[in-house]
Amino acid sequence: MQHAIKERPPPKIVVSEADYNRLTGLAEAALERVPAAAGLLAGMDRAVVTTPGRLPADVVRMGSSVTLEGHEGPQQIVLVYPAEADIAAGRISVLTPLGAALIGTRAGQSITWSTRDGRRLAAHIAAVALPSEQERV
Repeated sequence: MQHAIKERPPPKIVVSEADYNRLTGLAEAALERVPAAAGLLAGMDRAVVTTPGRLPADVVRMGSSVTLEGHEGPQQIVLVYPAEADIAAGRISVLTPLGAALIGTRAGQSITWSTRDGRRLAAHIAAVALPSEQERV
């Protein structure tokens, strides 16, 4: 799914006003105990905020199914809130470095993130599917 890479500037991101408000609150509440919360806050600080109806279909939002491509081949994940995370099932929390790097990006963009052991990884966002109604809750 991912491979080691040099540092790149973060991609441009866009989020709905609802996701912006909920994710900013989540990151602020978790800042002291979850290191990736700082990355999520940084993303929200640089995000373009829009109404849900103006959010392009290929933007990664909460509940989106995302196909990532890297040196290990394609991998399908779903971006979720921390309580719904299950790495074995491909449900990645937005409060992980990968999750924070994904929110607001679009199909065709590439992302980088740091692992807990300090390695920098990268992946290309090959496809984004809108969340189901169940995932949007």
